[in-house]
Order: sequence, then structure tokens, then C-alpha cells
Amino acid sequence: MFFLIFLWVLFAFLSFGLLGVNYVFTKRAVNKPWNVRIDKEYLPRVSILVPTFNEGQIIGYKIRNLSKLEYPKDLVQIIFVDSNSSDSTIAQIKEFVDNNKEKVEIKLLIEEQRRGKSAALNYALKSCDGEIVIISDADCFWPSNILNNAIPYMADPNVGALSGPKRLLNSEDSYVAKSEAAYLQLMSLVKEAESKISSTLLFEGGFSAFKRGVIDCFDPYNTGSDDCGTVISVLEKNYRAIMVPEAEFSTAFPKTLSEKLKIKVRRANQLIRVLGKYASLLAHGRIKTGKGIVMKNLLVYFLAPFAFLFLIATTIWLLFKMPIFAVPLFFLFIVPKARDLIFETSLNFLIIVYAIFLSIFKRKFVVWKQPKDRPLLSEKILLQRKLI
Repeated sequence: MFFLIFLWVLFAFLSFGLLGVNYVFTKRAVNKPWNVRIDKEYLPRVSILVPTFNEGQIIGYKIRNLSKLEYPKDLVQIIFVDSNSSDSTIAQIKEFVDNNKEKVEIKLLIEEQRRGKSAALNYALKSCDGEIVIISDADCFWPSNILNNAIPYMADPNVGALSGPKRLLNSEDSYVAKSEAAYLQLMSLVKEAESKISSTLLFEGGFSAFKRGVIDCFDPYNTGSDDCGTVISVLEKNYRAIMVPEAEFSTAFPKTLSEKLKIKVRRANQLIRVLGKYASLLAHGRIKTGKGIVMKNLLVYFLAPFAFLFLIATTIWLLFKMPIFAVPLFFLFIVPKARDLIFETSLNFLIIVYAIFLSIFKRKFVVWKQPKDRPLLSEKILLQRKLI
């Protein structure tokens, strides 16, 4: 019985305990000052890439959002790259281009066939002339001062890429959206802490900025992730990739658990491929910066989920051998915050394990299916948040 309890404690530490250690690490590091040279006078030319496919329902909002940017217009290039949409997306973008040619440089590129987001971005990259290239998804909306607040961080010659935290516009719509908002808030703290120490590996497609001289293409290792996959080459070339709170952007999130799982599985599948590449490069001595952060993430995303599976097995074994063990578990689950945390963490562990097996069997999400969150991006809520 002692050995069984020892195993339970061991697997509890290697799963939830590792996350606890990571949280303590995060809380300590996030309060540290930035070791980055921030220059408010730094005003490079930027190229903003917006990949689209059948975004007719919201592309008008995205256009209005980009029109509000406070950054000097002569230093902005906007490129829409469309994967041959069959709805009104192309027509709306063309109208915007025709009406704003004299105000800001705008281009519309149309692919002959849909090949995936990374392929579309690489096609658009050939037409970029900005010193900084920024990705923005069509369903993500920036505050008007985001460039003025975020770009000064890239004045540091050691910073090769920058991203921002995601905030949900509909966090109160359902338990699913509310729990996702809490998860995103925690992950933002982790990314900021990693950035202050060295670099973060996790970027968001809503706002991801890269120095043109640092990247040759998006997702060079074909991981399926245009944002996190591109960060790999940034660290490999000895540059830092950071997340700063000033680059915050907003979007919506589906209200149902089934839609949430689709998004989570796709993102987890991409992340596992990204981390697998980091492990290979680290083993061959090709990661030049952020080695400690890479190793920490490998433990959190590869070791902890499988330790969780063994924790489930030993918990069932303990309950069978010692039924009284159910008492502390019962009290743990009746505390709302503890119950919610355990549920979300357990769900994420299971999704990651599933994603690992998908990766082993070569299952890859190149062309993603549009989530059912577009109707949630209403004109009313975007006006309320002053995003359009």
C-alpha cells in the first residue's frame, strides 16, 4: 500500500505538480523588469498580412479595424492574401482597396487554390517591403494604438519577433468561453514571464510580428503552425521572441464544448509538432537562445500529460484498495475553483495526449475548418470596445 501511495504522489507531482512549479516560476518572473531596449522613436515600415478565406461575414469589420490604426500611414503596407474565396470576401476587399489607394498602400493577392495558411503567408511575403512583417487573422481586432505601443520593443537588436495576448470579446457568453478566457489569462502570464527571462515559444496569429531580416519564410519546418512554427527559426538564429501586454488583441470564442475541442485539438497537434522540432534541434545543439524555456516546455507538454494518465490509473487503484481515499477527493471537487481548475487541466492533458498520437500517426491540420464563432463578432460589441 505504501508503494501505491508513493506512485500516486509521484505521478501527481509529475503532472499537476509540474504545472504548480511552472506557476510559481511565472509569478516570480513576471514581476521582473524588461531587459529589452524600448525606443518610442523607433518607427520602421511595417507590412501587415491578413490571410482570408470566405470571411465575408466579418471582413468588413476587419477593414474598418485596420483603418483606425494610428501608426503613420506612409509607413504601413497592408496585404490581404485570399485563398480563392467563394463568398463576398474578395469583392469587399477590392472595394476597400479602390477607395483607399491614396491613404495607405494596400494590396490584394489571390491564390489559385487553397493550400493552407502558411503557404498563403509565404506567397504574400514575396510582396512585403516592410522591415517588420505582422500577421493578423481576419477575426482578430487590434486597438488603434497597438503598433505605437508594441513596435518600440522591436528596436532592441536582440528581439527578432513579438506577439501579444489574446482577449475574448464574449467571455461571459457561456461556461466554455469563460473558462477559455481564464486559461488565456494564465497563459499570457506564462508567456510574459518566459519573455522577460529569455523567449517564449508560443505566439498567437492575431498579432505576430517578425523582423524581415530574421525570417526567410513562415513555418520553415512545416509544422502546420504559421506563428509558433516560425518562432523556431527566430530562436535558432539567436534572436529573442517575446510577448508584450501592449500588443493585446481581441477576438471571439465558440460557446460550445464540441467547437472548443476542435480548436484545441488542432492547436495542440501543431504545438506538439513544434515542440518535437525544438527537441530535435536542442539535441543537435542548434537552439541558440532560450534553451531553459525549451526544456521547461518539453517537460510540461510531453512528460506531464502522460504522468496524468498514470495518475488516473493509480487513483482508481487506490480507490479500489482504500475506499476512504474518496473522502479528500470529494472535498477537493466540491470547491468550485479547484474543481474548475482540475477539469480544465485534465481536459488539456487529454487533448495533448491525443494530439501526440495524431502526430505519431502523421495526422496534420494544414487547412483548418472555420470555427463557428463568426456570428459572435457583431458590430455592436466591436463598437462598444472601440475596435471599429
